[in-house]
Amino acid sequence: MAVLNGTLSCFKQMDDIQFNHWTSLLEKRTGMYLPIERRSFLETSLGLRMKEIGIEDFSTYYQHLHSEKNGKREWLTLVDRLTVHETRFFRHQPSLDFLEKEILPRLFKSELNRKKIQIWSAGCSTGEEAYTLSMVVNQFLQKFQRQCYLAVTGMDISIPALVTARKGVYDQYKVRHVPEKYLEHYFIKQDNNRYQIIEQLKKRVCFVPFNIIDMKKTLLEPMDIIFCQNVLIYFNRERRKQIINQLVQRLKPGGFLVLGAGESLNNPHPELEKIKFPNSLAFFKKN
Repeated sequence: MAVLNGTLSCFKQMDDIQFNHWTSLLEKRTGMYLPIERRSFLETSLGLRMKEIGIEDFSTYYQHLHSEKNGKREWLTLVDRLTVHETRFFRHQPSLDFLEKEILPRLFKSELNRKKIQIWSAGCSTGEEAYTLSMVVNQFLQKFQRQCYLAVTGMDISIPALVTARKGVYDQYKVRHVPEKYLEHYFIKQDNNRYQIIEQLKKRVCFVPFNIIDMKKTLLEPMDIIFCQNVLIYFNRERRKQIINQLVQRLKPGGFLVLGAGESLNNPHPELEKIKFPNSLAFFKKN
């Protein structure tokens, strides 16, 4: 997911009123909570962008973001500057093992003639998770000779991150965690030591701009599997509860929700049943 970035402050300080205005704006538009301990990060990040466009004070920039003419475009740029795209291929192997050894067998057991699997990668950033899920599921389908259409939807708030995801081209460092069999089967090595996702896999994955607090505006079919890993930790308790409720609404009965192993649900949703699997956090939606 694209999450709030951090850096050292070397710019002028904002007063308490300004800080409250900015954090309220961020929480209203992105849902993310920024504590007082990260004031210096906010000052620096805003200051860097203000310097680029020739604005000298926080209040003027705040008003600029609310302007009819350029405010929406500038907001998209700022959100990308405020976020760091924490992701990589095969990032959390226990969750992928759970997908391969538990979720997929159970889906086919519940529907022997299944013709379609739909997966949602929420907070997909630059696409590595969405492509990883597609590779793992495709390997499973080939191994067990299943004729089943796979559709993976990756969503993120950062437009530049999604542009990278749609290209499906990654440098050598980015693919360092990809197992050799996957690298050989699903990537084409280019002359400049960059790796291109093969077209057969790319066409199974689509990427859509998305703010997780605006799920009511998304026109998604109910999903068989939702991966929402390391996303909830950036929201306060009440917002996390709202997000979980809406994720459950977009999950098919009998579908699976996979969260980050370090996340927790203080009040488990009544329609969810926790599934035990080593070093993972996953739930089954009751029929």
